[in-house]
Amino acid sequence: MQPTLLDQGLTLMLVGMGTVFVFLTMLVAGMSLMALVVHRFSPAAVDAGASDEEVAAITAAITQHRKISP
Repeated sequence: MQPTLLDQGLTLMLVGMGTVFVFLTMLVAGMSLMALVVHRFSPAAVDAGASDEEVAAITAAITQHRKISP
């Protein structure tokens, strides 16, 4: 029996969607694995907060920006 144009279209659609699904699944798995590796081997981040000088500089910059902006 000869495959009809509709049969060929459905087959092509299923192969294409299957390929995309497999690729995206591998991409998610790879990125999750990479996140685990990076999390394990990266040094712990120290969040000391902003110093008083940094807060003053940020406040001055925002104030200056608001004066210039209409």
